[in-house]
Formats: sequence, C-alpha cells, structure tokens
Amino acid sequence: MSHSLPHRAIVTQAEVELLREARRVIRQEADALIAMAEQLSSGFCEAVELIQNCRGSLIVTGVGKAGLIGQKLVATFASTGTKSYFLHPTEARHGDLGCVGRDDVVLALSNSGESEEILSLLPAFQQWQIPVIALTRDDQNRLARGATVVVCIGRHKEAGDLGLAPSCSTTAMLAMGDALALVLSRSRGFTSRDFAAFHPAGSLGRQLCPVREVMRRGSQLRIASETETVREVMIHHSRPGRRTGAVILTNSDGRLTGLFTDSDLARLFEQRRDEMLDQPISLVMTRNPITTSPHVLLPEVIHLMSERKLSEVPVIDGDRMPVGMLDITDVLQHVEPVESAAATTSTSGNLRSA
Repeated sequence: MSHSLPHRAIVTQAEVELLREARRVIRQEADALIAMAEQLSSGFCEAVELIQNCRGSLIVTGVGKAGLIGQKLVATFASTGTKSYFLHPTEARHGDLGCVGRDDVVLALSNSGESEEILSLLPAFQQWQIPVIALTRDDQNRLARGATVVVCIGRHKEAGDLGLAPSCSTTAMLAMGDALALVLSRSRGFTSRDFAAFHPAGSLGRQLCPVREVMRRGSQLRIASETETVREVMIHHSRPGRRTGAVILTNSDGRLTGLFTDSDLARLFEQRRDEMLDQPISLVMTRNPITTSPHVLLPEVIHLMSERKLSEVPVIDGDRMPVGMLDITDVLQHVEPVESAAATTSTSGNLRSA
C-alpha cells in the first residue's frame, strides 16, 4: 500500500516558505561546489599521482561528519578500482594502526584541519614515512602543515540561518573525494567491464551483466542452413514459447553467414516476390549481420541496437559458430538502457559486422 502524499495543485503560503528555504540551502551548497571547482590547484594532481603510484592501499580517516564522508569515499574508491579502507582515528589509537602498511597512502579528512583525533596520528605516519594527503579547507592549519600533499576544498559558510551544521563543507569534501576517485579511475583505464566485476548484485549488476546471461540459447534458437528454401525454413524451424523473430543461417561448417528476420519475410510479400519462397534463403538473407560476443556487457549491445535500430543480434563465439541470440523483447524486460554505454561501445572491439 502506497503512503505517498497526493499531488496538490494548490500550495499553501507555509509550504512556499519551506520550499524557498530548501532551495536556498541547495543553492548555497551548489555555489560552494562551483567555487571549489574554480579554485582547484596542483595539489589535486599531486594527490592523484601519489595514490596512483601507491603499492599498498589508500587508508581514509576522519572523525565526526568528515568520518562519515570518509566511509562513503572508501566505498567509491573501492568500487572504481582503488583498494581502500577506512581507519577510525580513535580506534587507530587503540590498536587499529596495525592495519596500516608501509606501502600505504593516508587520506585524512578534516575541514578545520585541527581535529585532535587526526593530528594525534600524524607522528606515527611520519615515523613510518607514510605519505599523508590532507583534504581540508586551506593550507593554514596543523593537518595541512603535517601532510605530504594538501587538497584544499576552500572555506565555506555553512548553509541555513545558523550556518553551523556541516553542510557546504561536507558537500565540498564529498565532491572532492569523488573527483579524486573518478579521475584516478580514468587514469588507470578502469572500464565498465571492471565496474561490472565489482557490482555483481542488485539493479546495477543486472544492467552491467554480460550478454551470455540474457541471450536465448539452445532450443530457443532458430538455426537453419543457408541452402534451405525460405518455405522450408519457415515450416521446419519454428519454435514454441517466446517469440523469436529471426533465423540464424549457417554454411556447411555450421558458421554464421546470415540472418533472416520477420521483416525480411514481410518485404517479400509486400514486393510480391512470392517466387522467392521456394528459392535458397541465402538469396534474400542479410549477409554478414552485426554480431556480438557472449562476453560483451549488455549496455554496449543495447546502445548498438538502439543506434542501428536492430531487433535481433546473433551471438557468436571466436570461430563464428552461433551460440545465442539477443532479442530486443528480452532486453527491454531485463534491464533499463545505460546512457554511458555509448562511451564503451567504440572501444570494446567485440561488437562487429561479421
């Protein structure tokens, strides 16, 4: 049972004030992000290089709201190819420092740069010669002075009438951390295939699954010899169950040579070429159709099908033997198209015109 409030055309004056205040808060945070983006310095590049060259793990630490932001960033770094862990500064002083290795890099989050819990860890990091990246508001604080690299998020007035609750500062800290993670990911050549390997479950995992998990196979396929007539193919190669709108045609070796679809059959009738029904299907089939591999990620094929207006794409192995068929009706039921697939299609090399 849904408990959502019904949409009302009339908004009360009190609600107008609430919405006005909400928009003001959101705009304040948006302004903080724009200001930070415009003030990015070489410290960001140094931090990227330091993490990229790290032979161990990225250790993220912070306390309070900064600590919560740090935990989220650990998840982002980990899912985009940077091995990372969160180290609570209080627990670190009671034994968890033992998880820090000499090949690690520390990312320390503190808006003020004066959090005693974080500062108390610096002597240990310095003694072990572990590089520290300070993610803080400026370079005029103790954390910045004790760090190897400083990434400044700027000084921001917090949102709201009181201007006290961490809001603009934590939004800026989160965005800067995301920027570090995603720039690192791109620098390392992290692909959608790598991302899929780290996200096998849930909606995202379904969107990034390989073609082999969705394609029709075995008895669901219609495979015929290119030497058979159109009539023979239509009579002898029908399949019960789900609609299949295409027949895969093969040569004497069983390798794919063409595709014959419902649309091809309809065109024969529209053009009054009934005599072709008793001719070899090779004369009217689509030769060298677009094909894909069972290992290609689904969003790549969805983009291709949308761009080329295809309803079916044969799936073949390395020897051009048909192993499956991707049908648009199955795709639409299985997953919602991913916009970013366009960026990966041009580089995958697995979607091809045979």
